[in-house]
Amino acid sequence: MTDDLRAQMIALLPRLRSFARGLSRHHALADDLVQITVEKALRNLDRFVPGTRMDSWLFRILRNSFIDHVRARRDTDSLDDDDALPLIGHDGREVTETRLHLADVRRAMNRLPEDQRVVLMLVCVEGMRYREAALALDVPQGTVMSRLGRARAALAQSLQEGQPCRQPGSSHAIRKGMSR
Repeated sequence: MTDDLRAQMIALLPRLRSFARGLSRHHALADDLVQITVEKALRNLDRFVPGTRMDSWLFRILRNSFIDHVRARRDTDSLDDDDALPLIGHDGREVTETRLHLADVRRAMNRLPEDQRVVLMLVCVEGMRYREAALALDVPQGTVMSRLGRARAALAQSLQEGQPCRQPGSSHAIRKGMSR
């Protein structure tokens, strides 16, 4: 059974990394958080309750590790290496517009309060249901729903206010993709 649990952990690594990037806003820190999460999970594999969701368990470990990191280092400057990465093999207006829009979304998400950003990442990016996100965050399902509603509204407003170089309606796809 331990090998099966380890295989499940390996399969969840891309989702963990994505969630860690959403929390930390920095590639290197996200990778560190994923490593810390996996190490803690492997050390405490005997505490995992069979029949429960592995992803919820790992997301909770990752979130708690992030909180520990923030408490240990109050100087969490946002270092965004993404802007320095070159696009390879793509050229053109559509790629540039998409990249600009994604940067707008990232900036808007970074301005959200952490509790809203975390819920938005779990539900809209990771595809968790409200109940699953509530379990992962150890909060009531209604709290997840209200935080998500406030996050969506703030994100949509932020994107509408800051779209001078985007075509009208470009934030519609983001809002549409967030309905759940």
